[in-house]
Order: sequence, then C-alpha cells, then structure tokens
Amino acid sequence: MLLLLVLVLAGALATGRGLFFNLTYLLTALIIVSYFWSWSNVNHIQIVRHTSSKRSQVGEAAEERFLVRNASVLPKLWVEVRDQSELPHHHASWVVNALGAHRARGWSVRTVCRQRGRFRLGPITLISGDPFGLFEHRKHLGATSSIVVYPFTVDLPYFSLPTGELPGGGAMRRRTHYVTTNVSGVRDYFPGDSFNRIHWPSTARTGRLIVKEFELDPSADVWLFLDMQGAVQAELVWEREVTEVAALRKSRPALVPSTEEYSVTIAASLARHFLARNRAVGLVAYGQKREVIVPDRGDRQLAKIMETLAVIRATGTIPMAQIIAAEGRGMGRNTSAIVITPSDDLRWVETLRDLRRRGVRGIGIIPDASTFGRQTNTEAVLAALQQSGIRAYRVREGASLEAALSQAGAGLS
Repeated sequence: MLLLLVLVLAGALATGRGLFFNLTYLLTALIIVSYFWSWSNVNHIQIVRHTSSKRSQVGEAAEERFLVRNASVLPKLWVEVRDQSELPHHHASWVVNALGAHRARGWSVRTVCRQRGRFRLGPITLISGDPFGLFEHRKHLGATSSIVVYPFTVDLPYFSLPTGELPGGGAMRRRTHYVTTNVSGVRDYFPGDSFNRIHWPSTARTGRLIVKEFELDPSADVWLFLDMQGAVQAELVWEREVTEVAALRKSRPALVPSTEEYSVTIAASLARHFLARNRAVGLVAYGQKREVIVPDRGDRQLAKIMETLAVIRATGTIPMAQIIAAEGRGMGRNTSAIVITPSDDLRWVETLRDLRRRGVRGIGIIPDASTFGRQTNTEAVLAALQQSGIRAYRVREGASLEAALSQAGAGLS
C-alpha cells in the first residue's frame, strides 16, 4: 500500500492530472484511518477474569469466566483475546466479533486438570487490526494469578497401621503439662499456670480460678517419608494422546507412568486417609529443598500437605537411608513411619529396622521401579523388610492403588 501511494504520488507530480492527486489523497486517508482504527480496537478495552477457585485437583475441573467490555464510543470490529496461561490443556483464547459501543461479551472455560503443580494464569494479549488488513496492533495485559492443582488421591478403606503394636486409641491416663485436645479434668489454679488453661465456666461457678488438666494424645503420630531422590526414579514413555483419550472415557484420570507420580499419589492418599480418621500426620520429603511438615490434624494440615505435594519434584540428591536417620532421631515411641520409595538400596531398610528398636513402627511402600522401565532388585528389598518384621507393600505400574495398598495386598504378593 505504501509502494502504491509512492507510485501514485510520483505520477501526480509528474503529470499534474487530478486523478492521481485524488488517488493520493484517498490512499493517504485510507492508511491513516486504518492505522487509528486498528489502534483503537485494542484500547479502551476492559477485561475481567474470574477464576472460580485457586485450588483444584487432578481429575477435577478448573473453571474461569471472562468478560470483555468496550469502554469506547467506537465499535470494535474484532478483538482476539490470546491467553498465555501455563495450565495444560487450558484453551481460554477467544475472538470477539462486532463488539458495539459500551457493550460486553463473556465466555466460560472449563478445563479438566491432568497434571499436579502450581500454574500461572495469564498474562493476556489483545490483538486486532483494521478491516483492510493493513495494520495489526497488540496490547499486553501483564496481570497474572495462579492456580494450584493438588495430586490425585484414591480411597484406601483397608489400609491400616500394624494393629496390636500401636495404641488403639484408648485413654492413656497420663497427665501432661502440655495443652492437648484431651481434657481429663479441672483443678485449682496454681501460680505459673498459663491463662489459656483457665476453665472460665467453672471459674464463674465457683468464684475462684479453675484450670483444665490434659492427657497425652492416645493416638500415635504418623510420619510419611517420601523419597524424591532423582537417581532412584523411573518413568516409562508416556503416550500422552492415547492416555488423555483413555482418561476422558473413565471417571478417574490416568496416572503418569513414573515412580515419582505414583509415590506422590500414594502419599496424598495416605495423608487424606489418616487425617479423615483424626490421626496426626506429618510429611518428610527432600525434593527441591528440605520439606518437613510436623504432625497435626484437621483440614488445614491436609491443605498444607497437599500444597507441598502439588509442587514437589524428584530433584533431590540425598538417599532415603540418610533422610530416615536424620529425621527419625526426634521420633518418640509408638510413632509410625511410612516410607514410600522405589529405591532398592537396602540401607534404608536397615535404618528403618534401627528405628524399630527404639519403638518406631515402620511400613515400607515400594513402587516397583522394574515395572517402570528401570533395572532394580525389588525382591531383595521386600525380602529384607519381611525378615525385619516390617510390613511391605509393592505397587506395580498400572495396578490399582486401592488393591495394592489393601490389607490383603500386604507382603510379598
């Protein structure tokens, strides 16, 4: 178009004919109007982005709503809203046509989450042009937010800690100066008692300060040791398209065939299983950094564990034997240590056996790396656990986690 304008202008100056001058004026006006039309299409635009929830889970849907409003008196011929979110398979881009003055247009996007992690939502780029296709303008909207996708969990109705070895939940009848959830009675206030121990109804009724007495928690803590050492992990080649199609046909998503994802899913499922039964659950994992969540109860504890498991990656370098030895020093008697590792290094079994002599009850859960494409001696690990009297579970690639972690699935089967 610019070349044509130059040629017409040259012809007008050379010949002096009015036709060439009229064409010059027409082409000049066309270029100027097209430029400002394209510019105005990406300006005076308001975009509202609303995410239903900042938390989701593998297998669940994340939903977003978009609203594009034209704040100008001029209509917008077309505006492309190009989204640059990191959430896999989240196709939120849209083209809005014929957006009148002071009009708005909206749409919704619903994406089934297939991968755990923390993902960026946004930024957005507005793209538009003029009706003649001479110019294209872009406007970058840098506002972003994030969404956390928790790992997938399965129900484990038959998974249990070794019964007969751990407390059954009855009262221990042992007084403690710590504040616990178990109130055993009341007594008179003594100097030095904390004010948060005062039982105000009894104080009002008796006319003197009365404080609460507490018992030790009758249920043992449960520690989950998750092996995130990169050297011991294994992963099969994932035919993503085939897996996605198969997952859409089922009510539950397909797990990535890697020991890392299986281990994280097992840890998340066990945390939900024990917290639902009012057990105190903690987590130890050395991935990108040292992650230690002290045992606690309730929904807040589950959220903390799931947040950690959502973003942790198998990039650690410390073997599981060293982790158990370092973190197990502060564990008291009757604590349960559940080790989730694909490692065939027998040293972690020996370390877990040493903890058992101190009263810490161990369980080994081994995602069988030999079924994930790596040469490993899982049989030796299972035999060592059995000889040590430690319950062991083997999880093979493609197997049902519910069945593999059931009571019937324990042992060397």
